[in-house]
Amino acid sequence: MMLPTHAVLGLAVAAPLVALRPEIAPVALAGALVGSIVPDLDLYAGHRRTLHYPTGYAILSLPAVAVAVMAPTTATVGIASVLVGATVHCRLDRYGGGLELRPWEGTSERAVYDHVRGRWRRPKRWIRYDGSPEDFLLLASLGVPLLVVLDDPFRIVVAAALVVGAVYAGLRRQLATLAPVVFGYAPDRLERYVPERYRP
Repeated sequence: MMLPTHAVLGLAVAAPLVALRPEIAPVALAGALVGSIVPDLDLYAGHRRTLHYPTGYAILSLPAVAVAVMAPTTATVGIASVLVGATVHCRLDRYGGGLELRPWEGTSERAVYDHVRGRWRRPKRWIRYDGSPEDFLLLASLGVPLLVVLDDPFRIVVAAALVVGAVYAGLRRQLATLAPVVFGYAPDRLERYVPERYRP
């Protein structure tokens, strides 16, 4: 899934607190947003392995959520929300495509690395690839209602995610052709930071 979809999913998980516990909703929304984005910071350093812990985040989030429910403070709610957002992100990466430049070809059997099991989990391809029509459909079906439910600044984040997601989905297949050309011009000293799938 594309990052805008992950971000909106994180906000959607925390959104019920807007009605149920409005006093802690802003910190929960911010935490879930951060947690849903952080795993993809490993994009250029072992993507879907370095910061992706599908089992680890889930194990940590259970006691964190319990503590936040029993003692809801800014810190406990924030930590629990970050962990839940990261858990949702990493778990849902398994339902997308693999780690190839053209995931619609279905050549990779690597969806997300499970550190507990010590192996890559296979992609299920329910959402065929990041930026696919069904990826954008998921983004829009969650994002449009959030535009109504959330206030600024979260509404602005959702609107930006919808715009970026629409542009990315529209250009996704062309970007796969363009990436090796662009990264082919990377200086030699930066070449080791270019993911193998982007190399010409």
